[in-house]
Amino acid sequence: MSTRSRTQPSIAMIEQTAGRGAAKAARRKSSHSAAGGANARPRWWSYTILAITVLVSAYPLYFAFLLAASTAPEIARNPIPSLIPGAHFAENVSRVLTADIDLFAAFINSLIVSGVVSLSVVFFSTLAGYSFSKLRFKGREALLTFVIATMAVPAQLGVVPLFIVMSKLGWNGELVSVIVPAMVTAFGVFWMTQYIRDALPYELIEAARVDGASMFRTFWSVALPAARPAASMLALFTFVGSWTNFFWPFIVLGAKNPTLPVALQLLQASYFKDYSLVMAGVVVATLPLLILFIVAGRQLVTGIMQGAVKG
Repeated sequence: MSTRSRTQPSIAMIEQTAGRGAAKAARRKSSHSAAGGANARPRWWSYTILAITVLVSAYPLYFAFLLAASTAPEIARNPIPSLIPGAHFAENVSRVLTADIDLFAAFINSLIVSGVVSLSVVFFSTLAGYSFSKLRFKGREALLTFVIATMAVPAQLGVVPLFIVMSKLGWNGELVSVIVPAMVTAFGVFWMTQYIRDALPYELIEAARVDGASMFRTFWSVALPAARPAASMLALFTFVGSWTNFFWPFIVLGAKNPTLPVALQLLQASYFKDYSLVMAGVVVATLPLLILFIVAGRQLVTGIMQGAVKG
C-alpha cells in the first residue's frame, strides 16, 4: 500500500462519514491528481505552444535561406520573398565558395578561435567557480561581486585600451588577439559558481583531501566531473558566441586574417550589397552550428538531467 493510501482516507470512508457529495469531490480531486502525475502526457495546447515557439525561432533562418535562394534583381523587386524557395541557392553558394575571399581559411580561423576559447572559458570558469563556492578565503564575496559587476560594463568601452595593448604586444592581425581577451568570462564564473555551490557536497572534497589529493587534484578529479552538465552548456554557449562574434575580430583582425563573420562582411561590394550572396554565406556559416546542436543536443540534455538528480 502506498504512502498516499495510508495517510488519506478512502472514498468509501468519506462517503460514510461526510456523505456522497464529499465523496464525489474527493473522487474528482483524486482523478485530477492522478492526471497531473509524473507519467501524465502533455495536453494539446502544450504541443501547440511548442510548435509556435519553434516556428517563430526558426523563421529568421528560413528567411535567410529564402533570400539565399533568390537573385539580387528578385530581392530588389520583392524584398519579402514568398515562402517557397527559389532555384538559385546552389548557384549562390557556389559564388560564395569561389569569391575573392578565402572562405576555407576563415572557417579554420573561426574553428580554432571558437574551440580554444570554449575550452579555456570552461576550464578557468570552473576553476574560479570551485574556488568561490567551496574555498574559504578573505574577500571572497567582495571579489565575486566585483566579477559579476563587470557584466554591467559594455564591451565597447574597453575596445580602445584593448586595441592599444594588442598593438604594443604586436598581436594585431593575429588570432591570439581574439583568443586571449576571451579566455574567461564573468558570466562563466557566475554560472559555474552557482552550479558547483549546489551540486558538489563538501563531503566529497573532504574525502579527497583525506585520501591525500592535492588542491588541484581535488578540483580535477572531483569538482570538474561534478560540474560536467553545467560545463557542457557553458561550452556550447561560448562556442556559439565566439563563432558569431563580429565586432572585436573585425577591429583587430580586419581583412588580412578574418574569421568567418568578418569574411562574410567582405562579400558585399562598396556601393552595392548583393543580399542573395551575403545570405548564402550566412546560411553556409550557420550550418556547422546546426550540426553541433543536432549532434550534441541529446547528450547535453542527458547531462543536465543527470546533474539535476540529487542522490
